[in-house]
Amino acid sequence: MQVRGLLLLLALIVLAATAEAGKNKKEKGKKDGSECEDWRWGPCVPNSKDCGLGYREGTCKDESKKLKCKIPCNWKKKFGADCKYKFESWGGCSAQTGVKTRSGILKKALYNAQCEEIVYVTKPCSSKIKSKSKAKKGKGKD
Repeated sequence: MQVRGLLLLLALIVLAATAEAGKNKKEKGKKDGSECEDWRWGPCVPNSKDCGLGYREGTCKDESKKLKCKIPCNWKKKFGADCKYKFESWGGCSAQTGVKTRSGILKKALYNAQCEEIVYVTKPCSSKIKSKSKAKKGKGKD
């Protein structure tokens, strides 16, 4: 009977420690404990060149702070890394222009970024003709 009591006490101690650890994580999320809720964030500014690690500045009333951020080096889109879009499939290749087009609808604007509701992107048409025979190569070798 005493063993059960010890196990129950031990379980309660572990449960209380876990709950306390969860509170600490939430408090760390606030970092500086600012009461301000209407932050205005600028774009991510890379430390060097046009991509990589950098920072973004935010202001709220008379407060200001900087957050670390990162612009992927393969991100060359004109609509910016803070605007997230849901894109449809690529359209057919235009024989006149030699490019294909697709559109994206705004899904999420991070850090109050000013984003266009719909964007259009293009890319050159592939000059190669993809053959479907590649998928059949492994058959017949039994």
